Amino acid sequence: MVFSSPVDGTGTTAGGAERTPRLLVPTLVLLTTVTGVVSSLGAPLVPTIARDLDVTLSTAQWTLTAALLAGAVATPVMGRYAAAHRRRPVVVGGMAVVVLGTVLSALGAAIDTLGVQLIIAGRVLQGVGMALTPLAMAVARDVLPAHRLGSVIAVLSVGTVAGAGLGYPLTAAVAQLGGLAAAFWFGAALSGLTLALAWWQVPAAPRAVTPKVRPSEALLLGAATLTLLLGISQSTSWGWADARTLVLLAVGVLGIAGWVWLTLHRDTPLVDLRLAFRGAAAGPNVTGLLAGAGMYMGLTLLMILVQTDTDDGWGLGQPVLVAGLMLVPYSIMSVVGSRISLWLGRYVDHVRVLPLGCAVYLASALLLAFAHDHVWQALLAMALAGLGSGGTFATLPVLLVRAVPPTETGSALAFNLVLRYVGFAVGSAAGVTALGLASGPVPDERGFVIASLVNAALWVVAIGVVLWFSRPATRGTP
Repeated sequence: MVFSSPVDGTGTTAGGAERTPRLLVPTLVLLTTVTGVVSSLGAPLVPTIARDLDVTLSTAQWTLTAALLAGAVATPVMGRYAAAHRRRPVVVGGMAVVVLGTVLSALGAAIDTLGVQLIIAGRVLQGVGMALTPLAMAVARDVLPAHRLGSVIAVLSVGTVAGAGLGYPLTAAVAQLGGLAAAFWFGAALSGLTLALAWWQVPAAPRAVTPKVRPSEALLLGAATLTLLLGISQSTSWGWADARTLVLLAVGVLGIAGWVWLTLHRDTPLVDLRLAFRGAAAGPNVTGLLAGAGMYMGLTLLMILVQTDTDDGWGLGQPVLVAGLMLVPYSIMSVVGSRISLWLGRYVDHVRVLPLGCAVYLASALLLAFAHDHVWQALLAMALAGLGSGGTFATLPVLLVRAVPPTETGSALAFNLVLRYVGFAVGSAAGVTALGLASGPVPDERGFVIASLVNAALWVVAIGVVLWFSRPATRGTP
């Protein structure tokens, strides 16, 4: 629920006092941008973590997967907690958790006896920062005058992408020059600065009735998904027929089923599944889950390709700085893809634009599968991937807005974001798992091709879902 004071259109309250702190907008932009920078500490550094800490690639990958899964759990819970007068404490507290997480990861990278376990724990806390982007938008919506709101929301919406585009090469450069711990200390410094500004600039909101929060629903979903992903990732070392793998998979599936049952049988659930998968809303939500998985599966495979250098000549053998630079065209083209998709939506139905975005990312996965011998090929694949993911994720909210009642728009968009985060976590784990199952403990070219084709198949399924749910019988009315 949103509460705001009456305004006269000049950015002041009805009484004439200044309504917003002078540095609020820069603080909100920094909040979303630093979230992107901190999240970028995962993808390019995974092979470096595996090498420096002498752990398997699948273990190191959990430094990325854990953060994404934590973001999926934290987003709905923090969104509900941040209603009315709880908004400022949740934003400031969430940023404090991110700072603590980056410090823990830096200590884990610097102290051998703590190692990867502490890095993963810190990355879980950093994942909480993924929930701050929608909260920053909510703050802007609450306190800014109408004539400024549109432009500020537009900047905040691309802040995470821009932050990742800046953070990938920046953190990779710090890691290459100062080591793995230096990259996390750099993130801690940026997060600390953002925390100080948030405490200083984010205003308090009026006291009001706040919704009841049941974090147990989100925690159950997170625990079940974590168990399922552990079963999938451990299959590379234990085998699919191993009792431990089967138990993890069974517990994960039962946990998700229990979460669905619990959600459907509560009057005010954290997530309204009936609304999310009813009629025309089902297509964008299922597609968001699949696209999120396909996107991070592709990014994971690219990072492995760029930094791997095997005895038989497979891999590009580039340092972590080059790996970070590889993701800059992805971030830039994501913004371009979002603009193109919205422009196309003026002339054709957005439901026809969505499969085009998925098809572009499909082309990227196929290119990476069959042409991966040179750096320029990887750069081209990432540019296509950014164009496709930007077009896909910019179209999903448009379709959701027209598929649900106006009063349910906020919750529908929030749940779609949660599905994306769950997809991110699944794709992060699935990329390494597919590579390990196809090639064994040491990645090879055959395994990389098979894993890339699995990713391509995922995008084919996403296109099929879009086309199936966009049939005239199920299409929503614009």
